Amino acid sequence: MAAIGQVRAPDADTRRPVARGASGRPRSKQLRRRNRREALLFLLLILPNLAAIVVFGYYPTLYNFVLSFTEWDFVDPAPVFVGFDNYVELFRSGSILMEALKNTAIFVSVAVVGTLFGGMAIGALLAQKLRFTGLVRTLAFAPHMLPGAAIGVLWLFMFDPNYGLSRFFFGLFGMDSPHWTTTSDFSLWSITIAYAWQRLGFVAIIYYTAILDLPKDVFEAAQLDGARGWPLFKNITLPLLSPVTFFLTVTGVIAAAQTFDIIATLTNGGPGNSSTTLPWLIYDQAFVDFNIGTSAATATVMFVLLLIVTLVQTKYASKRVHYS
Repeated sequence: MAAIGQVRAPDADTRRPVARGASGRPRSKQLRRRNRREALLFLLLILPNLAAIVVFGYYPTLYNFVLSFTEWDFVDPAPVFVGFDNYVELFRSGSILMEALKNTAIFVSVAVVGTLFGGMAIGALLAQKLRFTGLVRTLAFAPHMLPGAAIGVLWLFMFDPNYGLSRFFFGLFGMDSPHWTTTSDFSLWSITIAYAWQRLGFVAIIYYTAILDLPKDVFEAAQLDGARGWPLFKNITLPLLSPVTFFLTVTGVIAAAQTFDIIATLTNGGPGNSSTTLPWLIYDQAFVDFNIGTSAATATVMFVLLLIVTLVQTKYASKRVHYS
């Protein structure tokens, strides 16, 4: 019988040795130290990019939002707080904002939808591996590499009713060329055509590479079941391309809604306000009228609208986009 007060040693199977590294210290301490080093290295690596995003992304957005509640003309020493007056002025009856919103909606819708359909068709043709496919790919993608100002100058010549390509084309049918950039009936369509031409090659190349990466066994199984032509494209190809279509739609809407250089080169937002979109209105209010507060309010409205459109697209994509 063990003596009273004597502490019985624990059984051998209840004693667990502490894992130690080569230095004899517990391995858990070494692991924590290594994790801290990796976390510090990670922070050091992302710090330049994070600082750039904060300085050139978030800060200007927040500062623009603050400016939208002020009145400033670049001359006064400091902006003057005016509350919601700029927003009230924007949405008053007869405001140019409503016309700019309508023009932007037409421009973005036609440009995005047109480039999606045209790019998909061109991408499908390029995927057939016909002769001169490489040359066609290069020529199709080349306009996307040019700056918007250069695209505007090129189309300014082609739209010229006296000497441009438009005169030659309409002359084939015995018609006079429209005055694309100087009449309100055609000015919005002129910038839409020029922008769509610039982006079409990019969309086509994206679809081309996506079509080449589609699983061949799915198409072989569908063809064995008798699927051909349009039913095969509608029921197999389109669903498999839905992630690419979603990507091109989201980026296309954002890019088209921010188009400025083509408008500045072709129409300057005119005649009147016939081709004035939100980006051009923001520029006009800030650097022509020197009304910084109203310009900032317009930019905030544009930001909120693009955010809403993107969220709606993302919500729709969760039901209609197939990733597998």
